[in-house]
Amino acid sequence: MPDPAVPPTPPVPLAALLAREDLALQQIAGPSDPDIVIHWAHTSEMADPYPYLLGGELLLTAGVHIPEAAGSGTYFDDYVSRIVAAGGAALGFGLAPVHDTVPRALVAACDAHELPLIEVPPQTTFSGVARAVWQLMAQARLAELRRVTEAQQSLASAASRPDPVPSVLRQLGQRVAGRAALYGPEGVEIASAGRAVTAHVSEALAELAEVVRPSGPGTPTSATDTAAGTHLAAYALGTGKGFVLGVAAPRREPGDHTIASVAAVLLSLLTGEHQSGSGAARSSALVRLLLGAPPADVAALLGAERWLVVHARPDTQDPGPMAASALGAALGSPLVDLADDVVRVLVPADREPAAQPGWTLGVSAAVAPSGWPSADTQAARALARARATRSALVRHGERAGLADLLSADEAAAHARTLLAPIADTPALTETLRTWLSLHGSWDRTAVAMSVHRNTVRGRIARCATLLDTDLDDPDVRMELWFALRQP
Repeated sequence: MPDPAVPPTPPVPLAALLAREDLALQQIAGPSDPDIVIHWAHTSEMADPYPYLLGGELLLTAGVHIPEAAGSGTYFDDYVSRIVAAGGAALGFGLAPVHDTVPRALVAACDAHELPLIEVPPQTTFSGVARAVWQLMAQARLAELRRVTEAQQSLASAASRPDPVPSVLRQLGQRVAGRAALYGPEGVEIASAGRAVTAHVSEALAELAEVVRPSGPGTPTSATDTAAGTHLAAYALGTGKGFVLGVAAPRREPGDHTIASVAAVLLSLLTGEHQSGSGAARSSALVRLLLGAPPADVAALLGAERWLVVHARPDTQDPGPMAASALGAALGSPLVDLADDVVRVLVPADREPAAQPGWTLGVSAAVAPSGWPSADTQAARALARARATRSALVRHGERAGLADLLSADEAAAHARTLLAPIADTPALTETLRTWLSLHGSWDRTAVAMSVHRNTVRGRIARCATLLDTDLDDPDVRMELWFALRQP
């Protein structure tokens, strides 16, 4: 039998109707579940009300249809079973003028079929009950409109924050009392916020996201499902790039779809190629750089005074343009460069990068535009260290040290003299730097530099020979590390 078509009205908790003192209603049979709701109030004296019910109703009857010998047969059982089959939410039985009490057989049938049975006292009219239902519906509708309006405002405010994508996801997670996740074109979760979910629910949500990911004509733009009692929903973002918003919530409120749809629209704009006038500003900055303007002169067009450089590599495969764009969106910056197997992102310093699922990140110190080249080098080294130590994110250190006791010119001159024998061989200097930073680990250095461990051993031995020094001596290592850190 098909599921009943519940009317598109805000549900009213049956408990709220029973709480109305002016009605004096009393539940005398069936489950007392606080989650039971009604969508309608309908009066019928038909012996078989099934054809006239839409589902979700509080059916009101005075028992005019009940034959005199009904209590000795299956009449009440058949009557209640038809109400349940039609999707009726509850049955209200009016006392007087036909019946002075509710028939015991009707009470037993409602208990057997788990249909709430409400006794309507003589002083309460059916029209009064219906009016109370409509009043509660109006209150529920107003409350839902207020909730949706407040959610829209909070989502719009979140989208204007420096970290718009994580902020929108956090706000959405709060509004639906669940979890919100953004999936990239490759199906990898690139950002999420809200309540934690089980691995099973997380996998089910990722699978649902694949259902709406654009794959050709006829692909749905949204889909819903349930996993382990959790309501799931997925929305394809309108960028045409394969981004998907996933939502997992313990309950599915009437306004949740509207709220999630607003979030999907905002995320579509945020993950798009151009974000308002920022695209024009970036183009202007690029043109000025190409025409010879120094970075400091164009930085104002990009909206920040200090910057971080982030180098990132995916954990499973080489990144593509869509994955690079998704990473930039998750980090809150559209300034993304895809070079070989590394994605570089220029991030304003006030947007502190966080670890991203499926990525390994290296983050530079905060620098002014004039320091972008050195920050790029810092980020590359931080990424190498992150990969070698299997860390999700490594930041370049900024602590003051003994090097600050010397002038920059003196330190640089000492470094040039000490490293002169290997200065013309970048592979040697970079291998030595990485090897020292990883405490002389051959394997980790090999991973960081993507070479064989024997290659590392050979290069380090060559460095020891050319520098004519003992690299097992900690004093020698310390002095070389000091020299290698100079610009």
